[in-house]
Amino acid sequence: MGSGEEVVEIDSLEKGLLRDRGSGEIVESEEDPVLYMATFREMEENFVKYQTAQWVLYSLLLVLAWGFGLFMLLYLPVRRYILRKDIRSRKLYLTSDSIVYKVTKPVPFPCFGVLKKEKHVLLPSVADVVIEQGYLQSLFGVYSLRIENVGVRRPPSDDVQIQGIANPIAFRKAVLTRLSSLRNEAFPRQVSTIDDIPNLRLGQSALMSPSMSIRYDSSPYSGEQLLLQKLDEVGSSVKRLQTLIEEQQSQPSESLE
Repeated sequence: MGSGEEVVEIDSLEKGLLRDRGSGEIVESEEDPVLYMATFREMEENFVKYQTAQWVLYSLLLVLAWGFGLFMLLYLPVRRYILRKDIRSRKLYLTSDSIVYKVTKPVPFPCFGVLKKEKHVLLPSVADVVIEQGYLQSLFGVYSLRIENVGVRRPPSDDVQIQGIANPIAFRKAVLTRLSSLRNEAFPRQVSTIDDIPNLRLGQSALMSPSMSIRYDSSPYSGEQLLLQKLDEVGSSVKRLQTLIEEQQSQPSESLE
């Protein structure tokens, strides 16, 4: 009865899994949704022009120096092809706990394959998101985004640097907003932990005080001191009796004289 429908559903699931594996892309889990997605397509032409101008300037300098710049100028069409593939494949997005950057670009000689790069930066390790723009970048309206790490200061080369993002200010605002919300969530936990420490100490002192008092009362030195005190009282009372007896014995002798 329902076996035919179940077989159709299983086949559709298998096809979906095979399609996801065949595409070569990592499927995002539903538990880690994307909060904000940056874009690069709007800046493709400006980015390619900026990189082309930079490549030509380097080529001219090398032509004047050693003549190697001629090969660089001949390589320029391949370079532009790689740049377009690069910026079209870029993905930069913000999740609930990390910043993810993915890119797939051809190697310097495209016939040898492509280079895949995926970078995950945990939000607690992010110190700041810096937007930079040099002189040549300002001519073409290109921005650079740099994600700084917290802790021991590392060289700038270790930071994640991304060029050609279309909306760097909006992406930076989204990251800082998420960071502030995470810190606000962690602050009450720290306060509650600090508040629990005095209560724990009071509980320990309350538990320890009866045992301390029992140990103090049951110590042998307290019994000896009490015995000595009793003996002193007995000795003083005996001395008083002796003085009274001596006084009574002295009175009759004096009356006879």
